[in-house]
Amino acid sequence: MDPHADPAAPGDGDARSAASHHPWASGWRRLIFPVVLLVYMLYVALAVAKHSRGADAIAGYAILAAFCLGWLAAIAPLSVAPSAVLVMPGARAASRRFWTLYAVLCALFVAELPFARDAAFVLGVFITILTVARLGARSLPVVIGLTLASLLVPALIPSWHETIGHAFDDVTPIAIPVAALSVFASVRALQASHALAEARAQLAALAAENERYRIARDLHDLLGHSLTTITVKAGLAHRLGAADHGRAVQEIAEVEALARRTLADVRAAVANYRDVTLAGELATGRELLRAAGVTADLPRAVDVVAPAHQELFGWVVREGLTNVVRHAHASSCAVRLASDSVEIVDDGVGAADTAPPGTGLSGLRERVAAAGGVVEAGPLRPRGWRLRVCLAPAGSA
Repeated sequence: MDPHADPAAPGDGDARSAASHHPWASGWRRLIFPVVLLVYMLYVALAVAKHSRGADAIAGYAILAAFCLGWLAAIAPLSVAPSAVLVMPGARAASRRFWTLYAVLCALFVAELPFARDAAFVLGVFITILTVARLGARSLPVVIGLTLASLLVPALIPSWHETIGHAFDDVTPIAIPVAALSVFASVRALQASHALAEARAQLAALAAENERYRIARDLHDLLGHSLTTITVKAGLAHRLGAADHGRAVQEIAEVEALARRTLADVRAAVANYRDVTLAGELATGRELLRAAGVTADLPRAVDVVAPAHQELFGWVVREGLTNVVRHAHASSCAVRLASDSVEIVDDGVGAADTAPPGTGLSGLRERVAAAGGVVEAGPLRPRGWRLRVCLAPAGSA
């Protein structure tokens, strides 16, 4: 992942969140490792003491101190996450500050050469760390240039009395590429960690959205069926109120019981503990059709249906019978069961072939598709409607 690749892609919030996942990536803790690295500057300070005297030594120490402060100021934002810095608020201003500091550090590095001589190339290791942390693989030319300079420059300046072999003994020509590889691997690992954290956050958001959709779908299925039954029974009780007081009271008692069951179902649906059974839906559906004045031809037993399909077929019966009562204006309705299919047929008005499916039918199609089945729904001729769900036989591929 290139630190400069599509800096506008992630959001500011994601970058800040990713940067705060680990306590060592925030506050003063992120400076601990950069400060520890500055211990290697003692080697440069000793070289200044060896090769410079008086005002020259003071200048060498001052340049070295300025380099250390500038390096800490430049590395602090990158220690959060190189890619995160690019998308935080004020990214352009931060970029300008970084490259200004980078130029100053390069100038200080060159200025330190007369005072610390070949030991000054230790500063090149720190410049390498900054370059790789910011540019990633694109820093290769800079790494090669610093490595060659640390190897050849001491041998090319006669007054330093150095050779290429002695430069290797100082390890700096090896330390620069090793530091580059180490920082590159660390940056990649850090970027992968932040990408994983962001992916987990996105998956959590997606799971929450799917759960909200599941609850909305289940509540529609539950309340649509139950409220339709309550409405029909309440209407029947109202019509019977004067003519058959006892029957009206019985219907109202059933409405109360159904309302209580519905409340329990809603609570269970939210908790994801509700259990829909085919036998239960057929029993409830029989009462619903009776209250609506629809002649019901429903099976008394469900043993023919494979156990793995019974809960799903319970949802099919619930949705199908609810739609019959709501929309069909039918006088009769039949349910046919097989081991891997269920069919609901009525003699109502049906619907136009081009009518868009309702929310309940769309949710039912999703349930059936998840189980590897298909839904067939459409008008019959000369009148009526058929809802059929077919699943793959149990044990089939």
